Amino acid sequence: MATLTHTHSTLDRPAVRFVVGALIAGMVYGMWTMMVETVLHAGQGIVQAFFSPVVYIAATVLGGFGNPNFYPAGQLPPADPVAIVLGLMGHMMNSLIFGVMFLWLVDRFADADKARVLAGLVYGAIVFGVMWYLVTPVVDPVMTRVNYLGFLAGHMMYGIGLGLTANWVRHVHTH
Repeated sequence: MATLTHTHSTLDRPAVRFVVGALIAGMVYGMWTMMVETVLHAGQGIVQAFFSPVVYIAATVLGGFGNPNFYPAGQLPPADPVAIVLGLMGHMMNSLIFGVMFLWLVDRFADADKARVLAGLVYGAIVFGVMWYLVTPVVDPVMTRVNYLGFLAGHMMYGIGLGLTANWVRHVHTH
């Protein structure tokens, strides 16, 4: 007689799916913003332009907290490896923090797959508004040097990714 066994992968756990999905959503948003900055500032240095968003994020811990002149205006910041690593760490940490907040909210208010994706898009736009208009000017004013529309679109992509992640988490045991 044959024995049927069912194996579970690590991705069968809702928490693991959520962390993986939130990190992927954050990477999509981050890479989008880095590419937008590269295209817009390629003439000033492709490497500096590409890494400028994460270097701007790192400014808060490198001495630029609240300092709009931490990097000279009109110039891209240097592509410093320490700043790049710190900026990536900060970005991914925020991707998880805002992702946890989204999952907590969407679990209470959205039952349909499409509703969770739409809620994610709106959530991304709201996070953008709060960060761009309230937090960033006070905490990390050099971050406002990234392209406004590119930054907004990136946040909306992040939100859509969170909505898709919420669906993936919700359907963990349906297969």
